[in-house]
Amino acid sequence: MKNTEINSLSNSEIAERLVAEQENLTKLRFAHSISPIENPNRIRETKRFIARLKTALAAK
Repeated sequence: MKNTEINSLSNSEIAERLVAEQENLTKLRFAHSISPIENPNRIRETKRFIARLKTALAAK
């Protein structure tokens, strides 16, 4: 999701998406600790996406 798409969302939609992505990150970290996941870069991408969502929410 690009920044323009994030900025077009409402505050409540951004907050919902933020909670979902944080849960996703927790699941990815847990799966990676048990056995290495195929693409560990997904953890980094998810963290960066969460940061983008938090930035957009703070800007509004």
